[in-house]
Amino acid sequence: MDARFDMFDNEIGLKFAKRFAGAAMVIHQSPLPKSTQELVSLRVSQINGCGWCIDMHAKEAAAEGETAVRLHLVAAWRESTVFTEAERAALAFAEEGTRLADAHHGVSDETWAQVRKHYDDDWIAALVALVALINAANRLAVIVHQRGGSYEPGMFAAALG
Repeated sequence: MDARFDMFDNEIGLKFAKRFAGAAMVIHQSPLPKSTQELVSLRVSQINGCGWCIDMHAKEAAAEGETAVRLHLVAAWRESTVFTEAERAALAFAEEGTRLADAHHGVSDETWAQVRKHYDDDWIAALVALVALINAANRLAVIVHQRGGSYEPGMFAAALG
């Protein structure tokens, strides 16, 4: 099945995508480790069922040297031994910040304390923005039925060139 609508083939959609990419660039250029950015993006996309974003972030992470074992275990990070304590805090934060309708409290005080333990203010700002942005990206892709499977590393950046 093809996508319902091509945001890149529409003047308003393309303008929005370029500004969206600009916001993403702020996060990408932040001190938050790229591996953490990709793991968080992958986990949020898994929760939201966004095939396009799962495909993109798994491939981008692999292209940047992330191991297959860690990529395969993101969905079960609590039941694995391959993530650092800082990454585990970021993944918990990402899940709680994504599952807002499932958890009336949003991000728990316990998770917030773990994030605070491992990240400084700049890293936290990037992490908060990343969780919000990837949730928005998931919704955009799911709404228009942007399917996963055809993404190649660097494709998004090239499309916005």
